[in-house]
Amino acid sequence: MIINATNIELLFRGFNTSFNKGMEGAPSRYQDVAMVVKSTSAQSIYAWLGQFPRLRQWVGSRVSNAVSTHSYALDNKTFESTVQINRSDIEDDQYGLFSPLFEEMGRAAGDHPDELIFTLLNNGFSTLCYDDKNFFATDHPVGNGETVLSVSNMQAGSGPAWFLLDTSRAIKPLLFQERIPYDFQTVTSDEDSWVFRNDVYEYGIRARVNAGFGLWQLAFASKATLNMSNYASARSAMASLKSDEGRPLGIMPNLLVVGPSMEQAARKLVNNQLIDEGGVSVSNEWAGSVELMVSPWLT
Repeated sequence: MIINATNIELLFRGFNTSFNKGMEGAPSRYQDVAMVVKSTSAQSIYAWLGQFPRLRQWVGSRVSNAVSTHSYALDNKTFESTVQINRSDIEDDQYGLFSPLFEEMGRAAGDHPDELIFTLLNNGFSTLCYDDKNFFATDHPVGNGETVLSVSNMQAGSGPAWFLLDTSRAIKPLLFQERIPYDFQTVTSDEDSWVFRNDVYEYGIRARVNAGFGLWQLAFASKATLNMSNYASARSAMASLKSDEGRPLGIMPNLLVVGPSMEQAARKLVNNQLIDEGGVSVSNEWAGSVELMVSPWLT
């Protein structure tokens, strides 16, 4: 290839096409569990978290509920991935060998939100959310004034974690914050000092994003055995949640999220009409009660 501005632009378009193909082909699921928020600054503050607006009969004047300021702030982080290609490989028409590399880079960019979101979910036992408690905790404060209860959204255990989520609402259990989306960039100008000194071109990804916690009420985690009894208890705990005013929140889980090591047990629980309980085959009333999601980012 003759190295000139026109050919370099054509080359970039080809690599960019491969990058986009990989990104679009990534089996991403983060939007199923996370609310995507467009950020406009270095940090976004979610003062409204914890609010569950409900209707009441209009008697007398309106009752205005102030938005509580929980000061849950989420900083944007910068992420990158960069590769180098020798200029001589382009001159010798070896560029066709690099298309799979750029397609894989695109897939990495498409996978990255899932990695952030599901890794954060897995770390919810030790990471604070908007009420200054761990996202999965036994002592979330619920109530007003002198009547404040400690509410749990987790089961203790020693096994790998599994998660029940209610993802049916506009607000999701998790947040994916996007300041600058994943962008494919290049350094290929002969006038660039890096290219001049090193005789290489650079291609990379850059993004400014982060993952955070939404409403803990919409998520329940367990490290206990995934069986009918523990699953039923988790569902009941979520459905029983109430607002600070004591009204039911109407939460019903619709998604079971597990890692690869839990896939077999999870499929039996949500798919099989009959299930083994203590060596006896019994009818499984929970078959079809939720969708199953298996995430490779969960351990």
